Amino acid sequence: MDSIILIFICLLAGVALSRIKAVPANGHMALNNFVIYISLPALALYYIPKIEVTTKLLYPLGVAWIGFLFAWLLFGGLGKWLGWSKKLIGCLVLTAGLGNTSFVGFPIIEALYGKKGLETAIITDQPGTFVVMATLGIIVAASYSKGSAGVLEILKKILLFPPFLAFFAGAIMNICDTDFAAIFQPVLQKLGSTVTPVALVAVGMQIKIQRRNRHWGFLSLGLFYKLILMPAILFVLYKIILGQSDQEINVSLMEAAMAPMITAAILASAYGLKPKLAGMMIGVGIPLSFATLAIWYYILNTF
Repeated sequence: MDSIILIFICLLAGVALSRIKAVPANGHMALNNFVIYISLPALALYYIPKIEVTTKLLYPLGVAWIGFLFAWLLFGGLGKWLGWSKKLIGCLVLTAGLGNTSFVGFPIIEALYGKKGLETAIITDQPGTFVVMATLGIIVAASYSKGSAGVLEILKKILLFPPFLAFFAGAIMNICDTDFAAIFQPVLQKLGSTVTPVALVAVGMQIKIQRRNRHWGFLSLGLFYKLILMPAILFVLYKIILGQSDQEINVSLMEAAMAPMITAAILASAYGLKPKLAGMMIGVGIPLSFATLAIWYYILNTF
């Protein structure tokens, strides 16, 4: 419960800071860079070497990859058909295609399914959502940002993206069955724990909700996909087509129904992909997701 309270406090703190004249208008960019260059790499280096690689990874892993690819196909197709700008398409793909499987997901999953459920949630988040964000996410961000990015330029951005470098190093350590010395473990853990408050304050600073805002239609479409359509697609695939029904599947589907990923909004903002819409996807999506998650929890317990 304390993690959920922290989410709302940090969002409100960010909104308040955006109204203080002493705080620079682009102050959120410094916070974005802190998350990308410090917090996320530390998180990857702490968790990735500890992940146990088994076939059970496939279902929770599929949540992030399938959900993101469907978002890319859906919004890429709709955008081309309806003549949307590249920035709008990129923003919706990133924020609707990636779920908040850790900051919101971890406390909710632990409350509903206990420590065992949290193990599955970590798999969904780290080699799943986190890796998709650091690979496909950066490809989308670079491809749909201002100007045209060639293959070499996109590849360069992926390889030099700090969270991806950290993931790659962590994956090598995992393969070699090694980890950082015990003295460094709490340091990495504490640096990684700054992701939630810093990222949420940065998002809060960018939230500008106006009744006549032209983003409301796109916001509704993005949240409909993230909170309803995406988990419904995976529900049909996992439960009906593949016939899976154990707790790991239920945890995976609950993770699929989480609000948009905070880091995805940070990434969209960093690349100039409709920062205001990205902030609204988080600011509106997180509180709204508590209602839709309750519905999905009921559905999963029924079937």
